[in-house]
Amino acid sequence: RSPSRGLGDVYKRQIPVIEDWPEDDAVNSPSHYRTGGIECIEAIEESMTPEAFRGYLKGNCMKYLWRYTYKHKNNPVEDLQKAQWYLAKLISSEIFDDAD
Repeated sequence: RSPSRGLGDVYKRQIPVIEDWPEDDAVNSPSHYRTGGIECIEAIEESMTPEAFRGYLKGNCMKYLWRYTYKHKNNPVEDLQKAQWYLAKLISSEIFDDAD
């Protein structure tokens, strides 16, 4: 796959670096997933093959889309934002892993 010039940068920018995240961000960097100087998602990614990690990301997209109207009835947008976060990470993974 050969992405258009700049397309990868769009998806890369959608996932901000840790220093840019607010302290209490339930979507991009929940504090309970940031312990010991590493994000949980980074540890998960390092423990898997690229293909397995993409499956993990896809599964999380599906999970948040499945439950968004049930779990957070007062704030369904949060689960939609989480699904969007995992989808952006999945797209980024597809672009950058295929570019290698």
